[in-house]
Amino acid sequence: MENGNYNIFVLVKQVPDWSSKAGVNPDGTIDRAKAKRMLNPFDRYALQAALYTKRTYGGTVTAISMGPPPATEVLLEALEHGVDYGYLLCDRRLAASDTLATAYALHKTILYVGKPDIIFCGLQTTDGDTAQVGPQLAERLNLPQITYCEDFALVNGKVEARRIIEGGIQKMSTELPVLVTVANSYHALEYKSFRGAWRVRNLVRNPKEMEEYIRVIDLDKVGADPERCGLKGSPTIVAATEKVSEIGGSCRMYEGNSADVLVADLLKDEKVKDYLVALERK
Repeated sequence: MENGNYNIFVLVKQVPDWSSKAGVNPDGTIDRAKAKRMLNPFDRYALQAALYTKRTYGGTVTAISMGPPPATEVLLEALEHGVDYGYLLCDRRLAASDTLATAYALHKTILYVGKPDIIFCGLQTTDGDTAQVGPQLAERLNLPQITYCEDFALVNGKVEARRIIEGGIQKMSTELPVLVTVANSYHALEYKSFRGAWRVRNLVRNPKEMEEYIRVIDLDKVGADPERCGLKGSPTIVAATEKVSEIGGSCRMYEGNSADVLVADLLKDEKVKDYLVALERK
C-alpha cells in the first residue's frame, strides 16, 4: 500500500431508468425527454473504485459526464458519495453521438480537465450496451487499458489488477497512467455519506458556489471539432427499430440429491432421451 496525491477521473453517464417507458425519435435514438433518469448502473462500480482509490491511496476524484443539462444530477449524486469535482460536457451539437463521436468528445474533455493518473469507467451503459467507449477512449489518450477489472491495487506506481477473461481470471500489471473498466463483480457502491448529502444540499442552494465544484463546458471550451461530434461525426446509422414482443416459453425445475442421481432421473424421461439422441445425430 502506498499513499500519494493521485489524480483520479471517473466517467459517469445519466441513462433512462430501465423501469420507465421511453419513446424513440424518428432517427432511431432514444427520446430521453420522456424517460425518467438514473445513474448508469455499471458506472456505480467505477465510482466505487475511484472512491476506494482516493480513500486508500490518497488523491482527488473528478467525475466527468456528457449529456444534456439534467445530467448534472448524476454529478451531484457522485458528489454525495464523496467525489470532489464534476465536469459536464453539454452541447446540443453532441446529440445522437455514437461511440466513436462520444469517445472523441470525452477525449477532448479529459485533455481540458487535466492529466489523470487513473481513469475508471463502467463496463458499458444500459442504453447503448456496447462496452466500446472505455477502450476507444484509452486508444485516443494513448493509455494502457485494463478491461473487465474486478480487483486492483496500486503498488510502486503501478496498477496490479485481476480481470475477468473467458474461462477464468487474468492477473496483470501496468504503469500509470491507465484506464480501467470496472466489472460489476467489483464491490457495490457504498451508501451516500451524511456529510456528502449535506454538502450537495448546500451547493444546490448556492448556484455560484456550485459552479466551483460542478462546471458545465461545451465543445468550444474543450476545443472539439463539431464535425466529429453528434450525428455528423457518427458513422453508425440506426436503419430501423421495432418493438420486441414478449418471448414465451416454459421452465422445468428438477431436484436431486446429487448431479449423478439427477442425471439418471432425467434420462428416464423419454423426452429427454429423444432430445439427447437428436443432439448426437447433429
